[in-house]
Order: sequence, then C-alpha cells, then structure tokens
Amino acid sequence: MTYDVTRRNVLRALGLGAATVALGGVSSSRAFTSPANNGFESPLLFHSPNVVPFRDPLPTPSTVTGSNLAVDAVTATHRFHADMPEVPTLAYHCGPNAQPGYLGPTIEAQSDEQLTLRFSNSMGVHPMARDMDVSLHGVTESFRTVTPMSLHLHGGVTPPDSDGNPEQLTRPGGSIVHQFPNRQEAAPLWYHDHAMAITRVNVYAGLAGMYLLRDRFDTGLLDNPLGLPAGEFELPLVMQEKIFREDGHLSIRSTRIVPEGSWEGGAVGDVGLVNGKIWPELTVARGLYRFRMINAASYSVWNLHFENHLRFWVIGNDGGLLDAPVPVTSIRIAPGERYDVLVDFSGYDAGTTVELRNDEAPPFQAAVIGAVTMPLLCRFRVGSARGFTGGVPTSLRGGRGPTPIEPIQQPTKIRIVTLSQPYALRNPPAIMSLNNLRYSDPDIEMPRPGTVEQWNIVNITPDPHPIHIHLVTFRILGRTPLRTVDYQVAHPQPDIGIKWTPDPEGFLAGPMTPPAPWEAGWKDTVRVDGGTVTRIIVRFPTADELGFDPDATFARPAEATVPAPSVAHGGNHDPMHDAHNGVEHSDHPAGDLQGYVWHCHLLDHEDHDMMLKYRIVQ
Repeated sequence: MTYDVTRRNVLRALGLGAATVALGGVSSSRAFTSPANNGFESPLLFHSPNVVPFRDPLPTPSTVTGSNLAVDAVTATHRFHADMPEVPTLAYHCGPNAQPGYLGPTIEAQSDEQLTLRFSNSMGVHPMARDMDVSLHGVTESFRTVTPMSLHLHGGVTPPDSDGNPEQLTRPGGSIVHQFPNRQEAAPLWYHDHAMAITRVNVYAGLAGMYLLRDRFDTGLLDNPLGLPAGEFELPLVMQEKIFREDGHLSIRSTRIVPEGSWEGGAVGDVGLVNGKIWPELTVARGLYRFRMINAASYSVWNLHFENHLRFWVIGNDGGLLDAPVPVTSIRIAPGERYDVLVDFSGYDAGTTVELRNDEAPPFQAAVIGAVTMPLLCRFRVGSARGFTGGVPTSLRGGRGPTPIEPIQQPTKIRIVTLSQPYALRNPPAIMSLNNLRYSDPDIEMPRPGTVEQWNIVNITPDPHPIHIHLVTFRILGRTPLRTVDYQVAHPQPDIGIKWTPDPEGFLAGPMTPPAPWEAGWKDTVRVDGGTVTRIIVRFPTADELGFDPDATFARPAEATVPAPSVAHGGNHDPMHDAHNGVEHSDHPAGDLQGYVWHCHLLDHEDHDMMLKYRIVQ
C-alpha cells in the first residue's frame, strides 16, 4: 500500500491524541534552527542531526571536456559534513583519475560539436535500497541490489534514443552510447538519472552533474566577448536539500506517517547542500563572480536571496542568456530550473560574510504536519585578494553577443493539460497525475513538427509543480489564478485513466501575471503554481531543423524488460494499479520505444505517476 501526506491523513493522525507517542517519539537532535521555526520540531517529522554551519569549504566539481567521454555510475562513499561520518552514496565517475564520492564532474561541451558519451552502470547495492517502493510500476526487489539506470541530459536537444528515456534502462554491468549533437546555444544544462519509478532515490543518492554548453560568445575563457567572469570566478552551485538519519546516512523519508519503503510524495529537507556539502563556506575575492545555479533538489521551490538583500543580476536561465542582465534581490527557483547570476563582492571589506538564504514556505501538505522553511544554502566570506574587475555588462545579446531573443510567436493550436492528485477524491494508493492519466496510458499529446502551440497548464493542486518538457524550449506567457473548487464542481474528475482536460475559461479568478523579467527567454522547466493556469508557448521542431527524426523508434535494451511487481505492502491496494503494472511491461517488449516525455520535476511525483509520453508526429 502506498501513502500520501495529505490533509486527510494528517488530520486523522493528529486526531489520535496520543499519536505523537504512537509514532515512535522524536529525535533528540535537530538541525540548524532558523528564525522561521523558533526551535519547534514536529513529532510527525524526522530531523537531521545537529551540525554546525560553515565547517566545510565549498567544493568545486572537477571539469571534463572532450568529444568522447565515458561516464560511469558507481557506488561510493562521501562525507557531507566535517562532523559526520562517510556514508554510502552514488556518484558519476568520468575519466581514469576520477575520485568523486557524490554527484559528478561538470562536463563542458561546445555548441555544434557532437559529444559521444558512453554511459556504464557499475553500481553495487543501492545505498538507499530500503527506500525503494516495489509497488510502483516495474520496480522489483532485485532493484535494491541490481539497480537499473537511465542517463538524461536535461535541456539537451537530443535524439530520442539518446535522451535517457525512463524505460531505456541499463543494469549493472551494462552500458549504452549516447550522441549529444549540441546544436543549440550556450546554456547551463545538467545530467541526471531518469530511471522509471526510482529516479528520486537515484538522484537523491548522488546521480547528478552540471553540463555547461559553450559557444563563440560564451566561451568560458577570461577573454570572452561578453566580458563575463570566467576561470576561478565562474562556479557551478548544485543546490539541494536533505534529511539525514541519526547515523549520518541519507534518508528520503520526511515523516513517520509513511512507512519505510513506501512512496511519500515529496520530502522537505531540513539542511541545505551546495556541491555535496552541508552549509559550506566559500572564500571569495573582492570582485564579480558568475554562479551557475541549479535547484537539484527533489521537492522544494526556494526563494533565494542574500541575507543583506544584496543586489545581484540574472543573466540567463535554462535555455541560455537573456538579452540583458536583470537586477534582482531574490529569485524563485524550482527543482530542475537553472539560473545564471552575477554577484559583486567588490564593495565589501575583507572578513565580511554574506549568506545565501531561502525564505520560501513549504507547500501546504508539508506545512500541515510541521515542516518549516529550510533557511540556508551556503555562505561567502570576502577575502583580501582582488578579483575579477570587469563590470556587469549592459547587454548580452546583439552586438558582441548572440542574436537577440525573438518576440513570442503566435500559436496555431491551444492545448489544455492538467495537474492533479486524484487521491484527494479517491481511496489509496495515492498518485500524482498529468491529465488524470498514468504513465502507460496511451492517450498522449501528439503535436506536429514545425507547429507553435500554447499549452495551458491547469494546476488544481495547492502545490507548485515544475513542469519539464524534454527536447524543446518554450516561452512563459504568464500565470492566472483559478477557482479550482468551482472548476472541479463543474467538471467532475473521472476515475484515473480517463483523460480529463476541461477548459479553465469561465473559472479564472483574476488577470494573468506575466513572468518575472528573469524568467524571460528560453525555458525547459516552468514553475506551475498551485491553483493557477500557467500558459507557455512552445514550438515543436522539424527533423530537418534537428538533424534527426524526433519520432524515430529505438531499441529498448533487452535487459530493461522487467516483470510486473507484486503487491509488497499488504493491506488495501488498487487492482487497477496492479493491472497497470503488468500491462505496461507485457505490452512494451524490447524494440518499440518512441518519442519523449514531459513530467513534473518533483522527483517523487515524476516516479508516481506525474509523467506522460509525447510524440512529434507528422
């Protein structure tokens, strides 16, 4: 049986009176106390051990380049904090001298130069094996010791057979060759695991890394035409949140309500990590820095700002550079999103410290059981050395830069899609859904190549969902509040498996809010706030433009065919879900994979079942 942290379950648990004792007590230790929680610890939540912030220097991932690379997923160990033990993790190794114990190196590639990447799975026993839910489609007990992988280049314009399809699984001892054409502008991409129904545990354990695409404008060298900081003054910040057990091991569980080995629906971490260290500190020179930020967390949206409300500049996001720097004092960043920012430390005296903080409240379904804001990512300490002395550019595109971003195109088709949590109206097991469908349901979106579409993404849940569409980039039109109750009363949601995409017109609760200036430009992941209709404009490319057929079929590795799972949790279960599991794999033998996927980038949601296939069909 699976569980979800919904208001109904929470209130039922809280109504037991002695529930706190029955749930096993509360850890005596706690994480860094923020002003937001005033020391309060919910008895329904797990809490990381108390550790002192800023004990570790901020590490810089190694950088690898080349037109032929080999990336190996391995079982490793890593120390997340100086006062914690080394614990089992996963990591990507690249190159003969690779030694990372967590995450992977930064891969630097060149625009219009193809990269051939051989991905191998050399894993042993999964460090988070007991957190796998074997009731999810295709997951078996064997996955705990023989864990499949699928490497996805997030943001890459990639042929379907190299995109890291969630069903294109590589088991330990196996390998697969991907071709990344890199026929796109310079942009901050990233690579991570994308294996069906276990993405959340694979990425949480360490399978993620940056992939910086360079071009003749954004070269990454100090003499780049745009005058941007480079070398030691350009740093990736792979930001995450975690929960740790008392013994220092990783835990993806946040609440005692959910039994071990059951899908939870998303965990708010209580400690922040950057580049694999808890609350690290970086000594910076007195000058301008370029930080390549990525929210690589599983669940939380953050509102990032510096503690002293220091002004900084956003110069790019998922799809590359903006037309000009945008001055801000904060940005909201959802899982999967990347922001390219400039921060100027030249006006600070040596010894001054500046913290990178978050003040975004947790989503309702986490807050109702006591989750509080994870307040901190890292700290910068200003040194005495003089750093990069160039100023913030006045423009980034046109002139010495790439072509300015074109105006938003008019769509030829409007497509309505929905985000929902059908459990809110039905019996367990809980599930997250796109269009009220499961991943294996055949009623998928099938846009035509060369067409411009407007997707109206209707979110009837109270929580934000970052939606990522593989292969393409898009522009954000805006977000409009929705009267979700009236919408659902007028259009009752059918049983799961029946497509449900009613038109939200007539149920809008106000004007459309345009995207923030720093959200302008090309995106591949969009934050869809709770109770809103988020509109995006996306053009689906043709085979001639891409240099490959986006609808080509490709072989599923023979080793990837897996049996239907058994019911692992006992008690009540959903026979439709069991049938779905069996059908999915018996109907998809090796050799018939096709197309791409779109999904929520809250990784628990992606795993069950907020992900659908789509195809670009002539």
